[in-house]
Amino acid sequence: MVELGTAPAQPVRDVVDYELLFDCVHCGLCLEACPTYIVTRAEMDSPRGRIYLMKSLAEGRLELDSDAVRHLDLCLGCRGCETACPSGVHYGRLIEDARAYVERHHTRRPIDRVRRALISAIFPYPNRLRMMLAPLALAERLHLRRPIEAILPKSLREWVELLPPLMQRGEPAPPHAESRAATDAPRVVVHHGCVAQVLADSENSNTERLLTAAGYRVLQMPHTVCCGALDLHTGNDARSKEFARANVRALKDLAPDAIVSAASGCSTAIAEYGAILKNDALAGDAREVQSKVRDLSALLLARMPQFGELRCTVTYHDACHLVHGLGVRENPRKLLRSIPGVRLIELAEADLCCGSAGSYNLTEPEMARTLARRKVDNIIATRADYVVLSNPGCEFQIAAELRRRGASIKVIHLADFLALALPDDY
Repeated sequence: MVELGTAPAQPVRDVVDYELLFDCVHCGLCLEACPTYIVTRAEMDSPRGRIYLMKSLAEGRLELDSDAVRHLDLCLGCRGCETACPSGVHYGRLIEDARAYVERHHTRRPIDRVRRALISAIFPYPNRLRMMLAPLALAERLHLRRPIEAILPKSLREWVELLPPLMQRGEPAPPHAESRAATDAPRVVVHHGCVAQVLADSENSNTERLLTAAGYRVLQMPHTVCCGALDLHTGNDARSKEFARANVRALKDLAPDAIVSAASGCSTAIAEYGAILKNDALAGDAREVQSKVRDLSALLLARMPQFGELRCTVTYHDACHLVHGLGVRENPRKLLRSIPGVRLIELAEADLCCGSAGSYNLTEPEMARTLARRKVDNIIATRADYVVLSNPGCEFQIAAELRRRGASIKVIHLADFLALALPDDY
């Protein structure tokens, strides 16, 4: 056996970027930042344990059996460990590479293959998702959604419960929003995502409204494809690169000064295009695109729009990829405090994952529900009117658990909340 801290000349399996494993000094400071370790208290469900597992797989000391895959699958990819790590371990890259290895070399149970195939075939494609949801939208219009949910099999009912009201639609973006800004104003493009443009498009349109109100020149992508985050999280690295290439070409042609997304997972994926396409012909363009990724809160603080008064109490949940992937923590809070009449109460464990994690709440519902319950316990304790957040997946996950509790607290995206305080002419 090779001792920790000593790298053999060559690993026997191409599981991950092997040298990155040695950034981990196994200090254990990541353990209490890991949601799955907090729940299970099992070493192999911690970042440190999973890194040791990856190293053992790479060195041929461990076979890729169902137990090993289970520990890797249970990781949320929230990257809370990266914030806690004093050694700068690139855990997000390691777990994504390990999952790609699993998908190439492990055969899952038939039911798991079907579940993952459905997610892969539908969710990255907005038109397919709209078609799949059309019967449920009709049932909702006829006030039959709840009765239908009640008779569905448990596994399917848990999926449907995560969906927001399908008849709820946000206001469309103002026409020709870019023409309302000075011609020399900074140019910003909003990537509308795949699931978000179907289930939470108000977040995209209100992001554009806010940017317009702040004096930015808003550009429109002619056609938006998935950022690739869903595939990165589930090990489909080939298609994640296809999506990345398509987005790099489109964003390069628009030549924006900044790129934002209402989905923090999308922002983080775009911000890593340089690494995703590092050996690609578009590597240089990918690095240029990723350098322009910004968070909405930073852009608004730089050119603050005029907000009216909102009298309410709010708490703020840190979306994992925003806080741990992009390092954005204080700016959204500064914006909330800047609105006259808003009282912000800090949320306990604000940066602990809610269990959404892309498609994780569809593939690992038990752990996802456990984390959702913990999150909602903390939210209810604040007695806030709103819980504000910056990612649609977190919104769906937390709102579903609040509905189960019969709680009156409203879940709202930061863009939708800030838009409530905008003047009517935006």
